[in-house]
Amino acid sequence: MPHFDQIHEYPANLDASSHKVGMVMARFNPDIGEGLLSACVAELKRLGVAEQDMTIATVPGALEIPLVLQTMAQSGRFTALVALGAVIRGETYHFEVVSNDACRGLMEVQLETGIPVANGILTTENDDQALERMRQKGAECAQAAIEMANLQKALKKND
Repeated sequence: MPHFDQIHEYPANLDASSHKVGMVMARFNPDIGEGLLSACVAELKRLGVAEQDMTIATVPGALEIPLVLQTMAQSGRFTALVALGAVIRGETYHFEVVSNDACRGLMEVQLETGIPVANGILTTENDDQALERMRQKGAECAQAAIEMANLQKALKKND
């Protein structure tokens, strides 16, 4: 990424020591959800989030995630949120509906509340693809949530 001497640039910041993170995991496709969650929690700890500053809520499926994230965001208790789950293609149109509406819901929560939401809802063709991606995606969501929370905080400061 180019750097410009005369233009203020906000650097990526993964210092998580001052953050409180809420995670919402769908119980549908439980092995994948648990894999995403364990990778996310491990990465949050590595970045400096204390266990007492993490909260986990579980919901039946991906479509229920945005409502709980919205409630968490509106509570004022969290600086970042993470959505975790898996939507695996089947033989019906249901895959597209769930994938699109869950993603739209996550976007609405963060835009309406100003609390970053990392999207860790995998959308894959099959179980094997989801199992292959879950650890990396869980860790990436932890990083994205913290980086965005730090950026939001920096942008709101009076320079």
